[in-house]
Amino acid sequence: MTRIRRGYIARNRRTKMRLFASSFRGAHSRLTRTITQQKIRALVSAHRDRDRQKRDFRHLWITRINSVIRGRGVSSSYSGLIYNLYKRRVLLNRKILAQIAILNRNCLYMISNEIIK
Repeated sequence: MTRIRRGYIARNRRTKMRLFASSFRGAHSRLTRTITQQKIRALVSAHRDRDRQKRDFRHLWITRINSVIRGRGVSSSYSGLIYNLYKRRVLLNRKILAQIAILNRNCLYMISNEIIK
């Protein structure tokens, strides 16, 4: 019998995995089985941390707004400001409010004073 040469599909698949794991350290970028395990682990972590990132940023925005509001003593708290925003139907989300709080505090003070009236 003649010798049968194996196809290129499995080799291409492994090459793709190696390219994905090329920045990993040690055996995690050299051994095929370990690369497969680390690839699964990396993708799971990336999926989990996308949701975590949204939570972390929202927490950061709330903290920034609250610190500026309490520092000036304009409103009693963050929750009071948000309540008054919704009551007045002002369409500013927390991300924009946090940017205003950092870059232009006077503008945030004006917004909160107008809402309270």
